[in-house]
Amino acid sequence: MTSHRKVFRSSAIIGGASVINMIIGILKVKVLAVLLGPAGIGLMGLYQNIIGAASVLAGCGMSRSGVRQVAVSADEAETLSIVRRALWFGSLILGITGMAILWLLREPVARWVFEDSAHTSEVGWLGVGVLLTVIAGSQIALLQGLRKINDLARISIVSALVAAATGILTVYLLGEDGVLWFVLIAPAVNYVVASYYAARLPGPQTAYDLAAIQQQWLTMLKLGIPLMSAASVTLVTQLAVRSIVLRELGLDASGYFQAAWAISMIYVGLVLNAMVMDYYPRLTKAISDHECARKLVNEQAEMALLLAGPVLMAMITLAPWVIHLLYTQNFSPAAEILKWQVIGDIFKVASVPIGYIFLATGHGGIALGTQLIWSAAYLGPVVLGIHEFGLIIAGVGFFVAYLSYYVVIAILANRLIGFRPTQRNWHFTLILLFSGGATMSLAVQSATAGYAIGSLATLLISIYSFRRLDNLIDLTGWLRQKFL
Repeated sequence: MTSHRKVFRSSAIIGGASVINMIIGILKVKVLAVLLGPAGIGLMGLYQNIIGAASVLAGCGMSRSGVRQVAVSADEAETLSIVRRALWFGSLILGITGMAILWLLREPVARWVFEDSAHTSEVGWLGVGVLLTVIAGSQIALLQGLRKINDLARISIVSALVAAATGILTVYLLGEDGVLWFVLIAPAVNYVVASYYAARLPGPQTAYDLAAIQQQWLTMLKLGIPLMSAASVTLVTQLAVRSIVLRELGLDASGYFQAAWAISMIYVGLVLNAMVMDYYPRLTKAISDHECARKLVNEQAEMALLLAGPVLMAMITLAPWVIHLLYTQNFSPAAEILKWQVIGDIFKVASVPIGYIFLATGHGGIALGTQLIWSAAYLGPVVLGIHEFGLIIAGVGFFVAYLSYYVVIAILANRLIGFRPTQRNWHFTLILLFSGGATMSLAVQSATAGYAIGSLATLLISIYSFRRLDNLIDLTGWLRQKFL
């Protein structure tokens, strides 16, 4: 199987699961928007951000460094057994610690996020979600490092379906009081399902060696803490932006921001999840051969851009319609934020394959430094422009952040392994940027002109993407085999 075919196969499996998740997510947000309105959606987003940020801090990067350790130990049964035990027990201890700390700090966290203590108790209970998220991450890291792509896809689908059904029922019965339970149900379901599939793997074959387990744990922490710091910078930045929007513009505005953010994350996940699940362990094994690694990164980037390009253009063109369809007309202000976020997503899709170079080489410090640059580039426009430009600055800041991030990591990756984006990838990125920017500019003058140019650009980009994929992987033959 060619490298492009391997990339496409993993993307198809994880992407297929993501499509199902997207459908579930669309139905979920539509129902929640009707049941809760903008304020309730905004509250849910803040709770989810707290769990996410606290989980990253508590996990100390074990889920990411664990993937790397599992991948490099996959062919050594004894070492793999030790890594597996270190990953599980280490994550359990860290998860319990994180839950306890969030409970102890519930009041100051509530005051920082909400500017009052009314949500203190709810913030404390979010610690349960932190524990479940951290230990579920250890199980997923094990499966990911072993490249159990099919199992990961099943976990994703089952967890999303069960969590959505249970959570919506809870919100329907309890109203806004059910938001807390809604955000706790998801990590609980994810942990149960992930643990089931991890338990199906052959168990560790070696006796408990506490010294060896401790050594592996310390190895994972050495890389994991910088990665944790990098990931926490991202999540804390997201939480800070939400908090600024909440304080300056109100809870409804926070709901508009959450609506745009959720849509962006759903469709980008269709493409990027494959990188997280399969590309990272493959790159880790190949990274010592710089020529091979450079080729793999460019191939992954090209596949990501080809698969995402048509969706990105369609989203820019149809943003108001998408907002009305997935939420309600009350969420119309989210459309302009979404357009700017999608422009930023062009550089996000192009940059993620490059960013994994630093993880695969074990340069956690570089990963942290680049995330700090991303954070400054995101927060700067929001802090300086929220009063003058209003909510749209949150989308502009997202674009500025990923443009800056892409430039910086491309330079650093070149110095580290001699990486350069291919001309084809760079040109396609610029075409997407120009087409999206032109569509947005025309839409300001005339909605009809924006729709017309955007639709034409979407069609042409779709045709190019299909033909290029057909040349690389015989997409036509694959589709005939699967569906005819």
